[in-house]
Amino acid sequence: MSVEERKPGWSSLPIGAVLVTPGSAERNKTGTWRLKRPVLDPKKCTNCLLCWIYCPEPAILRAAKTIEFDYEYCKGCGICAGECPLKAISMTEET
Repeated sequence: MSVEERKPGWSSLPIGAVLVTPGSAERNKTGTWRLKRPVLDPKKCTNCLLCWIYCPEPAILRAAKTIEFDYEYCKGCGICAGECPLKAISMTEET
């Protein structure tokens, strides 16, 4: 069999941008990518959950009267801090 015959053709490749295995995001922890981490000032937080809505990863957890960050999945993008109307989230350097 020649090299060309062993290469997959376009019809045998999976469609792009499709998750072929359910739950794969749970296995792919992205926290090591982070340069900055979000830190919450609980005195300012009103639990409006705008940060939770806009977070592109499953990195913000809803708690009873506040939020918590799951740093195993947080990439440090800062969207949560940018969307917080009360500036209760600040981005600090990762150590």
